[in-house]
Amino acid sequence: MLSKLPRWVWAGVWTLAFVAGMVNVVGLLGFERQAITHLTGTTTTLAAALAALDWSTALHLAAVIGSFLAGTVLSGMIIRDSKLQLGGRYSVALLLESALLCAAVPLLQRHNLIGIYFATAACGLQNAMVSTYSGAVVRTTHISGMFTDLGIFLGHTLRGIPVDVLRLRLCLLIISAFLCGGIAGAAAFHRLEYAALFIPGGIVAATALAYGIYRMRHTHVI
Repeated sequence: MLSKLPRWVWAGVWTLAFVAGMVNVVGLLGFERQAITHLTGTTTTLAAALAALDWSTALHLAAVIGSFLAGTVLSGMIIRDSKLQLGGRYSVALLLESALLCAAVPLLQRHNLIGIYFATAACGLQNAMVSTYSGAVVRTTHISGMFTDLGIFLGHTLRGIPVDVLRLRLCLLIISAFLCGGIAGAAAFHRLEYAALFIPGGIVAATALAYGIYRMRHTHVI
């Protein structure tokens, strides 16, 4: 069971899940109707395209998957740790994610598929960056696991089995953040279209700055 989460973890996880919700809804409302923050639907659609011998669609979907994977590789190279802990090079990873999201905007405005790949790589980077904390799996770009855990907790409660309350709070935090991000992203897309991605890009950059300041104050290292 989780014992206690520092406030910086709560704030960071909520912010990143909110960002993921914004990014994903922009992808779904865009010209390709493409999920960006997770690969379950993309992999299923790839399978359907391969079965139909639709090579152009299959190539695009494979590129989306490859972009997400490339983002996770970048995260592994930058952070070099699978556990979320103060002192990692998260500011660098966050700034790179912000750059990828902002770079995607002009490409998507021209309906260039590379914009989707940039945004997907940003999400892969983010999802790998926030991997585990105190042995608990933490994912901020998709919430299937959070709903699964929530259901398990409810089942345990009905059977009178003790529940990890902190883990339950973490699941509710991520679900609520992703939902709020989706609402904000949809509203922003209807007004700004793809320029809406500048908002999560800015939020991520601000988070990198805030984390850097927090880290210097608490560890005295840059």
